[in-house]
Amino acid sequence: MIHCLCACDNQNDDALIDELAAKGIAYTPFFPLGGFTPLQSSALETAAASLETTPMQVALAWLLQRSPNILLIPGTSSVAHLRENLKAATLQLPQQTVADLNKIADQAN
Repeated sequence: MIHCLCACDNQNDDALIDELAAKGIAYTPFFPLGGFTPLQSSALETAAASLETTPMQVALAWLLQRSPNILLIPGTSSVAHLRENLKAATLQLPQQTVADLNKIADQAN
């Protein structure tokens, strides 16, 4: 298992994620929601509004859809927060939403 910084706004490990997936090795994103400064983006807000969910659920769903070897362990402060995080696993992001979220890293740099 590899543990590195990865979120919608930091996609520097894309090639590594693909290589690890090909080898069946898990990748655990560090700070999947932006760390101490929560990830904020108009693309996340728009996607969340259209899917009737939260921006953080969209960000987690994006990571889960990114590759089958991604193992998410987001911080959870309560049972309600845990339930909210778990809902991300049931979200299916449309292809255009994924494409929009993929652009966040370019805009952040």
